[in-house]
Amino acid sequence: MTDRLLRPGERLDDLQRNGLRIIQHPNAFRFGMDAVLLADFTRLKPHERVADMGTGTGILPLLMSQKQPDARFEAFEIQPDMADMARRSVALNGLEERIRVHAADMRTAHELIGRESMHAAVCNPPYGKRGGALANETAALLLARHETDCTIEDITASCAAVLRTHGRLSMVFPTPRLLELLDAMRLSRLEPKRIRMVCAREDRAPYLALVEAMKNAKPGLLWMPPRIVYRPDGSETDELKRIYHQA
Repeated sequence: MTDRLLRPGERLDDLQRNGLRIIQHPNAFRFGMDAVLLADFTRLKPHERVADMGTGTGILPLLMSQKQPDARFEAFEIQPDMADMARRSVALNGLEERIRVHAADMRTAHELIGRESMHAAVCNPPYGKRGGALANETAALLLARHETDCTIEDITASCAAVLRTHGRLSMVFPTPRLLELLDAMRLSRLEPKRIRMVCAREDRAPYLALVEAMKNAKPGLLWMPPRIVYRPDGSETDELKRIYHQA
């Protein structure tokens, strides 16, 4: 079955979680630590329906499928080849009944799965501002890394459209643009409720922010302790080992 699901040039990566594997291509966008941290940060409750807005190769629903065995996921990816790769990874792991991948623009998600139909949503959006692309980036990498015609305001509005009242949106975003994200969330009636900063080392300034917002909620923000990725000697912290290896 594995050989049948792989395309030329693709590889299988072990997610080190209950035998999960993911299909990736070395020349296409591949998931990074930010996606793993976001999956760990996101809270899920039993029987919830979750939207992944911009799933890429499907890393977030694959990882989060292990957090709640009865959660179901609707994943949206605008690039057809990436959506196809995500679908094949879902099939490879036998999760077709729990994860549906839509080759569609997240801005149309509410038309496909219904308005206010989700308990939770997750998104690992492009970090680069519009116009900040490198000249040698491919079209696929451009869409994955930079805002093109879909802005951060479009993303939060799309998430709000599919979330029910008090539904939760979890996102990861670079700290230099954190205020932009918080403004966009509140513009879409998504009230920031939890923030956890991510630092490479304890003596370094944070470079990522993990944010959870709730739709139509009252103001009230919890600042969580920062997540430290590496010790001073460059080795992984115990927390990072737990996240990656479930130690």
